[in-house]
Amino acid sequence: MSQPPEPDQPQSPYEPPPSPYEQPSPYEQPSPYGPPGETGQPPYGQPGEPQPGQPAYGQPAYEQPGQPPHGQQWGQQPPYTPQVPYGQYGPPSPPGGGGTNVLAVLSLVFAFVFAPAGIVLGHLARRQLRTSGEQGDQLANWGLILSYIFTGLYLVACCGWLALALWAGSDSQYT
Repeated sequence: MSQPPEPDQPQSPYEPPPSPYEQPSPYEQPSPYGPPGETGQPPYGQPGEPQPGQPAYGQPAYEQPGQPPHGQQWGQQPPYTPQVPYGQYGPPSPPGGGGTNVLAVLSLVFAFVFAPAGIVLGHLARRQLRTSGEQGDQLANWGLILSYIFTGLYLVACCGWLALALWAGSDSQYT
């Protein structure tokens, strides 16, 4: 014959006995991780049973005007487009090119740094621009123009220095 547990003994070996000196704090909130009935939240339904505010499986979800789309909340990024499998090409680029040609930009930069390289890059950029449809034709043209000008000035300066050196060297032999 079993007897009911005495009031000062715990009901289960896993529960501590209630303390007669402790009183619940008025600031204490119920734990959101406790059993469903004790947390103030409705218990979960059966697997086939829809939750309140959600449509049943297979039923269309209708959004209210001014509400975010179903499955997306404010402040979240929209889902990304799926990636293309390995070995396949991505979606085609829009007509009109996809940006500025890199060789055209380098042609303009090298016009100031090392002008002969700017000439080569400018001609390569113009050849690519005819077939690719990218932007940068003006950059390639200015890179070529400036590269030719700076190369010409460099050659004139080198020839002038060489002529000056020869003239100065030849003048000293006769005196």
